[in-house]
Amino acid sequence: MIGHAPLPAFDPLAGTVVRAPEKDEAGYWAGCPGVLHDGERFWLTYRRRRPRGAAAERGWHCAVAVSDDGVSFTDVWSVHKDELRTPSMERFCLTRADGGGFLLYLSYVDPADNRWRIDALRPAAHPSEFDVATARPVLTAASTGTEGVKDPYVLRAGPVTYLFASYAEARPGLGGEAHASADIYNVGATTHPTGLATSLDGGTEFAWHGQALGVGQGWDRYQARLNSVVPVPGGYVGFYDGSASHEENYEERCGVAVSGDLFGWRRLSAERPWVTSPQGGGSVRYLDALLLEGRWWLYYELTRADGAHELRVLRVPAG
Repeated sequence: MIGHAPLPAFDPLAGTVVRAPEKDEAGYWAGCPGVLHDGERFWLTYRRRRPRGAAAERGWHCAVAVSDDGVSFTDVWSVHKDELRTPSMERFCLTRADGGGFLLYLSYVDPADNRWRIDALRPAAHPSEFDVATARPVLTAASTGTEGVKDPYVLRAGPVTYLFASYAEARPGLGGEAHASADIYNVGATTHPTGLATSLDGGTEFAWHGQALGVGQGWDRYQARLNSVVPVPGGYVGFYDGSASHEENYEERCGVAVSGDLFGWRRLSAERPWVTSPQGGGSVRYLDALLLEGRWWLYYELTRADGAHELRVLRVPAG
């Protein structure tokens, strides 16, 4: 156990596979989980990715799936990257909308400038009814003063909607060539902390507040991406992805941080990652956690021995 983490480090290989990659090869991934429990059912957003050079390369397919037991999921909606005219999609985030129904936040590369952005779809009574034609910008490179912003995680606390997102820090003099690959995260030109935006209208218009969780000094000095936040006695615990350089961009490992107000965060895993995979590049990333009826439900993307990534879930008793 690290510091005052609310649960011990777990064995990621003990989890149950929820989604497997298309092929048993490096570069093929099923992951980026985002999980919502609406009081009755589990809802999962996830992504499929292919290696560069493959047909429909990179993040080509994102979906929303539903489950009664939190393990066996059935897709109810999906989008192909061509529908957004984008080079790649990454993490989506599903949440409840004010007045009923659901909101879906999208994360994808803007085809106009090759910078990551976050959009929202018009609320729908059921996730199967989402329409990408209704997408509208929520956070962009221009609106945040960054080199790009992606991977939203949304939390409602009282009247405030908090949106955490990974971003590429602005660097004076950074030219457009840094975005030539349509993935600023993979070129080493800037670092990637987590930023925070808030909304008072139910999650439509957001005010950007800048950095919430900065990069660290060691294993997480290149990226610190907060993936999920869970209320616990005395505050909040967050699970984040860390990497030391752009060479680990696809193989981040999991860390833990805590906060009393959601704006400032303190690492509990400053010296080393909290959880890693014993396989491949060691990655356990995009961990989304739920605390339900005395059990932690941990959804995460795991690197396999063959270099592919799969999506797993592990249930751990609380306390």
